Amino acid sequence: MSEYPRIAVCTAQIPFEYGGAEIHADSLIHELKKRGYPVEAIRVPFRWYPKEEVLKGYLSWRLLDLTESEGRPIDIVIALKFPSFVIRHPHKVVWLVQQFRQAYELFGTPHSHFQDNPYDHRLREIIRRADTQTLAEARRLFTTSRNLAGRLARFNGLQACVLPCPPKLDGLYHCDSYGDYVLAVSRLVGWKRNHLIIEALAYTHTPARLLIAGRGPELQNLQKLASQCGVTDRVEFLGFVPDEQLLDLYANCFAVFYGPMDEDYGLATIEAFKSQKPVLTFDDSGGVLEYVEDGVTGYITSTNDLHQLAACIDRLYSDRGLCRQMGMAGFEKVQPITWDITIAQLLGR
Repeated sequence: MSEYPRIAVCTAQIPFEYGGAEIHADSLIHELKKRGYPVEAIRVPFRWYPKEEVLKGYLSWRLLDLTESEGRPIDIVIALKFPSFVIRHPHKVVWLVQQFRQAYELFGTPHSHFQDNPYDHRLREIIRRADTQTLAEARRLFTTSRNLAGRLARFNGLQACVLPCPPKLDGLYHCDSYGDYVLAVSRLVGWKRNHLIIEALAYTHTPARLLIAGRGPELQNLQKLASQCGVTDRVEFLGFVPDEQLLDLYANCFAVFYGPMDEDYGLATIEAFKSQKPVLTFDDSGGVLEYVEDGVTGYITSTNDLHQLAACIDRLYSDRGLCRQMGMAGFEKVQPITWDITIAQLLGR
């Protein structure tokens, strides 16, 4: 293999959707190009509904031939989001950011459209077997978090190395001040649970504000909830936020809320700590808990006690010194997460 191998970065793409997985792929491609690697993005459209469509997505990736292009070899493929890891290649590296969670740990919850019947159980088993076989083909298998590695071990019997993903704007995050607002950055979908921070805001005694950056189908429901809770004047929905504005929002908040349900990784946590801000999360938020230490780098509360979350908001709002102390502790924790280290491990160099 030459000094600069030709690399294909593979990921599934839901048309017109752009979230954490897409940012992850774009960031990796950008960082590889910065270091002189010839790299190409391979994106295949994907639809997860009706559930049978998932198998078509798997087949599409399996039929692709990325061993060469115009007579020149493609030296490495790096697969990210399911089902891109189904791709065949003699030097396949998987850096898993997401499996089809509805067929795994979300089964039996309102967030899965698989039912408890023989047909759906058979379909889930086909998905599990396909994942197990094709992930095992990888020369190197990484996940972005211990939480995701644990799922792979539990459901697929596979061992993966944990390789955290640096944020897209690594090196540009900074802290200007600890202002008067909590920042939430995520897609507006139910399992990100932004509704809980809105409800908690109604119980606060300080005039802390909440700024929510992101788009998604839950926007109208969240706006309605803010009105019902009487906090419309303290909650601002920012929609899509460009990079420069996002850096500024992180730089001037006093805390970041990120409380998804059993998250694979939680890039917003890393972004918050790179900006020296404490993080508010829940005790069932998955990968987020690998970084947030209660009372040290932020606060971990229960979804069943929003008064406790409100008290944490008030405590941080009233003590900017505490915000700074926790933010710096978080900053120290994420210093080893850099693109130089990540790419070296990813490529085995």
